[in-house]
Amino acid sequence: MMYYSIAAFIIGYILDLILGDPYWLPHPVRFMGTLIGKTEKLVRMHFPNNPKGLIMGGAILVFAVLTVCTLIPFFLLYLLYRYVPWLGFIAESFMCYQILATKCLKVESMRVYHSLKKGDLNEARYQVSMIVGRDTRILNETGVTKAAVETVAENTSDGVVAPMIYLAIGGPVLGFFYKAVNTMDSMIGYKNDAYLYLGRFAAKLDDAVNYLPARISAVLMIMACPFAGLDFNSAIRIYRRDKRKHASPNSAQTEAVCAGAMHIQLAGDAYYFGKLYKKPTIGDNVRNIETEDIKRANKLLYAASFIAVILLTLIRLFVAAIVLK
Repeated sequence: MMYYSIAAFIIGYILDLILGDPYWLPHPVRFMGTLIGKTEKLVRMHFPNNPKGLIMGGAILVFAVLTVCTLIPFFLLYLLYRYVPWLGFIAESFMCYQILATKCLKVESMRVYHSLKKGDLNEARYQVSMIVGRDTRILNETGVTKAAVETVAENTSDGVVAPMIYLAIGGPVLGFFYKAVNTMDSMIGYKNDAYLYLGRFAAKLDDAVNYLPARISAVLMIMACPFAGLDFNSAIRIYRRDKRKHASPNSAQTEAVCAGAMHIQLAGDAYYFGKLYKKPTIGDNVRNIETEDIKRANKLLYAASFIAVILLTLIRLFVAAIVLK
């Protein structure tokens, strides 16, 4: 059973690299988004519209969503492996594939790249708005490029390495637990008037579940620099200096590595929901950011994901050999 799970993990990663996230294929994250939206409406209807009520309602929302998103894969895999093991293996492989987002992240960021290469700034702004939470309507070419690079850097952890770690520890059940937390944070984890209290529990939980994975991701990205043709020493230097330059305890970890590896400056001030947020910069402005940096960030993403798969598989094989000895 344990070896089946290891094989499913590897197959899921390979399927992710081949298939990505085709729009015609139903995806569990879309189901999670719908569930979160409907649960939010119920919470707002039944809990007082004050800080205490909204914080409590937000905690109930998180509990309800996590319960649904973990129990469904748990019982599905339990029943399949118990009665039709080969179908259980197929289902677990498919779940692992859907939890990962390596190719999807590359495809979406490369849409921005191709729009910029065509010289269509408006289209590039639209494409980048699909993958970032900030306002993109006033961004120039540099701003659009930087937003795309930052997204690839941050989601190397959130969309790839962190889900791999949770898959390696607890299979698809824990993998979907992580994806549900991450999806809730992206939908309601904002510090604005609408979600400051309702989304607080989701945001804090997201910080907690990403704390170690973000740091592991940063180390893997540093290890990947030579394979991606990027500056290993600069990545280490900027990581050590700038890894805490973000309001989130996790986001600057991978962004600092990316900025150092490519000799560029990331982060800085940005608009969210029409409001300007002052943010520190990450990295040194050794050279101006350019469109090709989106490609470079994706090379770093792929190299780090490959190293992660190898290391996590070796660790799981070692644990399996001890447990099954």
